[in-house]
Amino acid sequence: MTDVAGLALPFFGLIFLGFLCGRIGKAPQSGLAWFNIYIVYVAVPALYFVLISKTPFEELANVGFVAATTAATFTAFLLSLGIGLVASGGRLPEAAIQGAAGSYSNVGYMGPGLTLATLGPAAAAPTALIFVFDCTLLFTLVPLLMSISGPRHQSPWVTAGLVLRRIVFHPFNIATVVGGLAAYFHYAPPEPVMRMVTLLSGSAAPCALFMMGVTVALAPLTRIPLELPALVTVKLLVHPLIVFGILQLVGGFDPVWVATAVLMASLPPALNVFVMASQYGVYVERASSVILVGTVCSVLTVTGLLALIVGGWLD
Repeated sequence: MTDVAGLALPFFGLIFLGFLCGRIGKAPQSGLAWFNIYIVYVAVPALYFVLISKTPFEELANVGFVAATTAATFTAFLLSLGIGLVASGGRLPEAAIQGAAGSYSNVGYMGPGLTLATLGPAAAAPTALIFVFDCTLLFTLVPLLMSISGPRHQSPWVTAGLVLRRIVFHPFNIATVVGGLAAYFHYAPPEPVMRMVTLLSGSAAPCALFMMGVTVALAPLTRIPLELPALVTVKLLVHPLIVFGILQLVGGFDPVWVATAVLMASLPPALNVFVMASQYGVYVERASSVILVGTVCSVLTVTGLLALIVGGWLD
């Protein structure tokens, strides 16, 4: 339990510190904008480049792993979408955000730091693959459903172009592709550049977790939706069980990759769920509630999963 606490407490402690500062601090919420730019456009891309560029390229071409984990996320999305359709009386825009809330893990901010701290450098490749393809899936599904159901109906070509731009130009995805090219060509940047990138990558997880806590603290908890327990259950318990089941059914995966995938799936709803809700003006307050409650509950569920991983129960 000491090992488990040593893994879990630093991560959730940083979130709690951010939450505490957000509650008692007097800084305006607008100050988060530059903090977010630093994390999204500088620190986390640097982290992904460092991880991927040092990973053997053949490990990045694991099509079976990508198909299995993406199928699991899609299954969790469909389950959550169904819950949303029932809870909202068939309103597809709300259900689309609820689908994301039950399937979109916080793979960008929490994922890399937690998986690497728990499983070591061998978790770098599966962590990056899950991030890229889960985000691609959900960045595609939500705009597509919004386009189908929205009052300002856009042509499929406009929607496809929007989705493609968001995927291709997402800083995390760009960093992953550049890191993959560096791994393929065995390229290492000049030493001063690599030192700077390494320094930036070291700041990614602490800054991201702290900002996550601040963001959750500033999001008003004014409305608890009835479907919240079901969505949080799918996200924190059902999603990782689906991932584990599919990977075991397919078989042949490295135990570290299996543990990485299950751990990534067990993470709380991503802050991007709130961003999506705000962008479309749908389910905004309730999305923040799902993220807040999901993050609090994940202290227990993720810590429990860490205990299973440390104890070798997923091998």
